[in-house]
Amino acid sequence: MYYKNAMTQNRLTKLFQSSTKNLLTVYYTAGFPNLNDTLSILQNLEKAGADIVEIGMPYSDPIADGPTIQKSNDQALANGMNLNLLLEQLQNFRESVQLPVLLMGYINPVLQFGIEKFCKAIAEIGIDGLILPDLPMYEYEQFYQKVFEENNLSNVFLISPQTSEERIHKIDALTQGFIYMVSSSSTTGKTEGINNTQEAYFERIQKMNLKNPTQIGFGISTHEGFQKACNYANGAIIGSAFIKTLSKAENLEQSISDFVKDIKS
Repeated sequence: MYYKNAMTQNRLTKLFQSSTKNLLTVYYTAGFPNLNDTLSILQNLEKAGADIVEIGMPYSDPIADGPTIQKSNDQALANGMNLNLLLEQLQNFRESVQLPVLLMGYINPVLQFGIEKFCKAIAEIGIDGLILPDLPMYEYEQFYQKVFEENNLSNVFLISPQTSEERIHKIDALTQGFIYMVSSSSTTGKTEGINNTQEAYFERIQKMNLKNPTQIGFGISTHEGFQKACNYANGAIIGSAFIKTLSKAENLEQSISDFVKDIKS
């Protein structure tokens, strides 16, 4: 099983129970390109056939992200996006959206909001999990794991080519959802395609026979890259390429539909 009995299945763990191959996760930044596009983009991603959505919580110093996503963060903040407004925009999103939705961002704004308060608030509106790349594993295990589980939220950890086997197994034991495999040590959007070194890393992780599903992200931008990633993992995560599509879109619905179709088919 891909989930632990300590936590009731949410939409994310249910998805991995029913579908374990070729899953497309799409990331976009809340409040970009326009402040009130957040819900519309989410609805259109589901309509287009995305399997999981990550909504980025804009932050002034997104250290793991490359120029494209950094720019979208800057624009969203300039538009007036903040955590309170994001929660307001998503207040009733479950009336029209059924797919698993995660929030991705950095720990500092969440700490300022209050982790217990934040987890409770996002669980109440129907969010399925969080990705906080700079949340230390030790702090999660010691202080926050119980809060996540009480609110039925998956916490998604990231691993990279430099992550030790010991740490990967520890992450696997703590995970309730999926493990985010960063394809390289660069920031988002810096790499294009998948090279032999990355494939060797993917094969190494595949041979570890982890209990949890894996998703490969960073540098996936085409149908070919998506398919290659899916040979080694349960699916792939696309962010920068989708942000670029949004930045040029004249018709959001059509652009999102075309983007997902091009990646998946």
